[in-house]
This record gives sequence, structure tokens and C-alpha cells, in this order.
Amino acid sequence: MPSIRSDPDRIDPALLRLMGVLLAGASAALLDTTIVAVAISDLTRAFDTTVQVAQWATTAYLLAMAAAIPLMGWLTDRWGARRVWLGTLWLFLAGSILCGLAWSIGSLIAFRVVQGLGGGLILPLVQAVLARAAGPRRMGRAMGLIGIPGQLAPILGPVLGGIILGTLGWRWIFFVNAPLCLLAIALAHRHLHPADEPRPSALDRLGALLAVPATVAILAGLSLAGEAPDVSVALLVDGAVLLTWFVLRSLRRGDRALLDLRLLRQRTFAVATAMMLLSGACLYGPMLLLPLHYQLARGFPVDQVGWLLAPQGAGLAAGLLVAGRWADRTGPRIVALTGTALAAVGLGVFAAAGDASLVVLSAGLAALGAGLGGIGVAVSATSYRDVAPVAIPRATSLLTVVQRIGASFGTVLAALVLERQLAAAPDAGTAFAHTFTWTIALLAVVLAVTLLLPARPPAR
Repeated sequence: MPSIRSDPDRIDPALLRLMGVLLAGASAALLDTTIVAVAISDLTRAFDTTVQVAQWATTAYLLAMAAAIPLMGWLTDRWGARRVWLGTLWLFLAGSILCGLAWSIGSLIAFRVVQGLGGGLILPLVQAVLARAAGPRRMGRAMGLIGIPGQLAPILGPVLGGIILGTLGWRWIFFVNAPLCLLAIALAHRHLHPADEPRPSALDRLGALLAVPATVAILAGLSLAGEAPDVSVALLVDGAVLLTWFVLRSLRRGDRALLDLRLLRQRTFAVATAMMLLSGACLYGPMLLLPLHYQLARGFPVDQVGWLLAPQGAGLAAGLLVAGRWADRTGPRIVALTGTALAAVGLGVFAAAGDASLVVLSAGLAALGAGLGGIGVAVSATSYRDVAPVAIPRATSLLTVVQRIGASFGTVLAALVLERQLAAAPDAGTAFAHTFTWTIALLAVVLAVTLLLPARPPAR
């Protein structure tokens, strides 16, 4: 990154340019998380397979992403953020092209693993590079600004996916990543010059052999909880054993470990990590429930659901923008408290008045989005304020792994509660109301942890 000589508290052109370069690379990974989901039925027909098998094209991608994340800190230390960023984009590009050329469902799933290994590093690298460039006093505003375009992905992804499927076919769902990746690579070659220096660093091989399978086993176990309970329990137990071994070993090795768990001794980072776990659950649980609510409880066709959920994206963008400035000026605690209250109000609308008019539900979605945006900015503003710049990549790896686990937990919890409620409740509306109440209860836990966040912005 070019040196920044102006007011260190101002978002200047150099930082804005860096954000644009990073966003160009992140856009492909952000769109890919939602654009492929609409192609499952087309993949089922194209390869003459079942939905359960075709769904592994998404599951394999997510598990590969989870496997790559723990390695980000070591890769950045060893090769530098610029080289890792470019290598990651090339890997994601290669995986995307191979997916578009797939000749069977098995080859597609294998190539999605390649794509996921690249995609898993893109978004954590954005956060790590931006955190080091912005510093603690600008982190809230920086994350708010770069997060606004990113929130368009959940809205545009299904819409763009439907257009591509209807005109060009499923292969272009993957080929569309090529121009985005090439643009990001060209911009990075010209403008991305982070201030970090590669450091000789030996890979913690045993740590990798423990952390990667532990992360994948836990996430796979959570995702299979409703489909295959026996397999789910076995994976969760195995993952817990490996994770316990990894934690005990990492505490002894300190900064020589794959993930430096001694960072959790810093109070603000430990609180931010707990918030990252809970906020992941609170974000991804409703992401599962809301589309199903409109389809099952309100009877809207699937092609209209994406537009009905647009107010959440608009509220999230507004929340990121306002909360980013607010967190840098007043501190993260009040921002997180306000965000939690707004999210609870938004979910409360669906719990108490799920059969209300679309205007009322849209207002609830906007409040939910704004609240989640506030929580996200508060966590980002807290995460790095006491972390040394050289430790930021490994801190980001730890935060991202925790967020993935929280997201899987939130999704599984919402799915299990909804399944039981649909079996017991007299109608779908009542089942969804009870399930949304559970998500509000999870926000109560978030509220308790929020009180531990710093009350003031970082010192100059």
C-alpha cells in the first residue's frame, strides 16, 4: 500500500484506492456464494443426478473454504500479502474455468474444491490487508464503506444467476468469474503494495494436520445434523477431539503455532472473537429462515423472493455506513447495543406479525439489516485495536474460522428448530413465528457479550 501522509484519522484517496482494488477481487467470491445456489436444479438435470448429490457442489466449496482459512496467517507471513492475494485470485480463476468445463457431477465437485481453496482466502485477506492499512481509528469507517457494495451480492447473486441460467446456461455461472478475476489481478499488479514484508516462517505441519480436519469435521457435522444424525455426531466428536489437541498444543507453541491462540489473552480481541462467533450465527440463521418464510408461510414463488428480501440488503448497507462513522467516534459498545436492539425489533416483526403486509415486513427486514450491519462494524472496530500489525493475518485467520463455525451453528439451529416446529405447529406461519423467537433468544446472548465491548474509541 502506498504510504499515507495525510491526517491519519481521515479516509484519504490512497485508502479508498486500496479498498477499490480489494473489492474488485472480493466481488467474484461474494457473488459466487449466492449465484451458484440457484443453479442446483439445472445441475441436477444436466448431469442426470439427484438434488442431494448436486448439493455437494455447494457443500464441497464451503468445506474447501473452511480448510484454507487456517493457513492464511502462515501463507501471509511466508510470502507476503501481495503474493498470496495474486496466487489466491489465480487459483480461484482456475477453479472457476475448470468448473465451467466439468463433464460430470463428480468432476464439478472436485473442481469446486479447487475454487473453494482460493475463495476461502479472498475475503479474510481483504480484512487483514484493510485492517493493517486503516489502523484502529479508521477501521469502522473502512469496513462500513467496503461492506456496502459487498451487501449487494446476496441481492444481485440470485437475480444474475437466474438471468445467466435462462440465457447462457449453467456453465456461464462459473465462466462469469473470469473477467472479474482478471480485472482484480491487473489492478493488484498496479496498485496493491502492502507495507508488510515476508518473514521466514516454518509451517506448523502438525498444527495444520489438526486444525484443518478439525474445522472441516465440525462444519460438516453441523451441516449434516438434520440429514444424518449418526454421521453428524461422529464428525462433531472427531472434530472436538482434534480441536482440543490443537488448542492445547497451540497454547504451548505461542506465535509458532498455525493459529496464535495467545491473542485471546487480550481482552478486546477475546470479546471480539466471541462476538464474531455469535454474530455469524445471528446472520446466517435468518438468512436460511427468511426466504423459506416467504415461500412456505406466505406462498410467494421463488423468483420473487430475492426482490422481497432486498430491504434487508438496503438496511444492511445503511447500517454499515452510519455505524462505521459512529463506531470510530463514540466507540463500539453503543453501536453494538443499538445494532442488537434493531436486529431484535426486525426479527420481532416476523415472530409477532409474520402475516402482516409486505410494507411492515419490509420495514422489519430493513431494521434487521441495519442492526446486523451495526453489530458487524462494532466487531470489526474492536477486533484489531490491540493487535500488533504483524499479528493481523493470524488474528484474521482465527476470527474467520470462528465466524464460519458460528454461521454453521446458526444455520443448523434454525433448520432443526424449524423442522420440529413444522411437524408440531398447526400451520407454517405459527412454525416460523416460534422459530424466529429462538433467533431472538440468541440475540439476548449477543446483548450480554456486547456489554463487554470497549465503551470508547481507541486512543490516538
